[in-house]
Amino acid sequence: MSAKPQMRSLLIKVGIPVLAVAAIAGAFFAPALLKVEAPPHAIAQPSGPVAAGSITIGEDFSALAKSLMPSVVNIATRQTVSRGGLPAFGPNSPLNEFNDLLGRGQGGARRQSSLGSGFIIDAEGHVVTNNHVIEGADEIDIILSDGSVLAAKLIGADEEVDLALLKVESRTPLTPVPWGNSDVADVGQWVVAIGNPFGLGGTVTAGIISARARDIGAGSYDDFIQTDAAINKGNSGGPLFNLRGEVIGVNTAIISPGEAGGSVGVGFSVPANFAKVVIDQLRQYGETRRGTMGLVARPVDQAIAEAYGLASPQGAIITSVTADGAAAKAGLQSGDLITALNNQQIKESRDLFRIMGVTQVGTDISVRYLRNGKQATATVKLAAGSASGAAKEEKPDVAAELSNLLGIKFKSIEDADRRRRNIPASVRGVIVQSVEGGSDALGKIPVGSVVTEVHFQPVSSPEQAIAAAEAAKAAGKPVLLQLWSEDEVFYVAVRAR
Repeated sequence: MSAKPQMRSLLIKVGIPVLAVAAIAGAFFAPALLKVEAPPHAIAQPSGPVAAGSITIGEDFSALAKSLMPSVVNIATRQTVSRGGLPAFGPNSPLNEFNDLLGRGQGGARRQSSLGSGFIIDAEGHVVTNNHVIEGADEIDIILSDGSVLAAKLIGADEEVDLALLKVESRTPLTPVPWGNSDVADVGQWVVAIGNPFGLGGTVTAGIISARARDIGAGSYDDFIQTDAAINKGNSGGPLFNLRGEVIGVNTAIISPGEAGGSVGVGFSVPANFAKVVIDQLRQYGETRRGTMGLVARPVDQAIAEAYGLASPQGAIITSVTADGAAAKAGLQSGDLITALNNQQIKESRDLFRIMGVTQVGTDISVRYLRNGKQATATVKLAAGSASGAAKEEKPDVAAELSNLLGIKFKSIEDADRRRRNIPASVRGVIVQSVEGGSDALGKIPVGSVVTEVHFQPVSSPEQAIAAAEAAKAAGKPVLLQLWSEDEVFYVAVRAR
């Protein structure tokens, strides 16, 4: 952390704008940072009163804000950092009063303060915030809306989902807020964000849900709620409320042009249904015990989808299975294309890990998949561990005139190839000698790759590879190639010419 506003290491290229976390603001700001801007246009208010549990929403959000403000807290952290052990100014130096500020002396150590947001979830004093708000902190304080300061204890944190759970002891009753059902939160619904932007204290902003299931490149579990409610530096860890006063998201990230970190109406929140599972595990175990099947899976493009008999890209194709892992024990293999988990359709490979990420270790989960073009099912008992992410592939252009239907020149694997390329004797296949300029394989399959199967058929000679490719083309399907690389297999679909 630093005395300046902090930002989690999460950047996304979105044209010129970059993704910046709505991160903790420093406790100290230069006056220039607090310059007053012209007020934005007023947000259209809900028409007529709306019943909201025990809260009644009238023509504005004042009743809702008044009810929720006591449940939202500011989070102050302190950390000892090193400035490289700069020598201290002497006791007779006129600059010795700046030793602490500049980190001189005492090995260069000095204290830094930062601020973020959080919210109380029960009367026992559990507080939810982002991991990056408290990461590396030596001391954590919770500042209530009435100004009271309580020392907080870190119960647990999940870096992958960027959530943390704190605990405070209070002599006076605390005001918790309930979790809402984020699955029923629709695009266009009103939401309210409360937090501590730029260290200014409790601040209320309102907007709508702009989108659901956003993948912003933060990790394997991306499934963010997008909102245009203003979220700025210091809002990290704060709640996103629906009009019933229920938490439907934990504010985590924004897209912002430049380094200032100001809101441009594109903010992201971890959905409450996902966050609640993580927080419950942190409370129970002090860590996240995320289920995994023991496999690596990657996205499906149009060509691979057609090779498996699908009309459009969907599912996740298994590229490797951990020996003695949950998937292996259930009979899943490399090349199986998973289409559903527990009857939930897998539209993208990240859906696979998102579902596993909210499923308890030891749970039996049903898997529907395609193998060799035929549908099958299996039951997998999730084991402890973390899921692997999915890597995206590029789709190159296809050009003219090829020497064969794939535009790939193959050669059999010889002993010299095995020694030079460290190919185990157990690996059977052919080596890609060259890829022609007009081939769909160009950019997909590197020269020197070992192809072990062509459209589900094991091959050990160029003739077998081409024959299997011709059979796939005759069936009107792209040709699926299985490639071996250092004990891992992956799949590429090539359109035959």
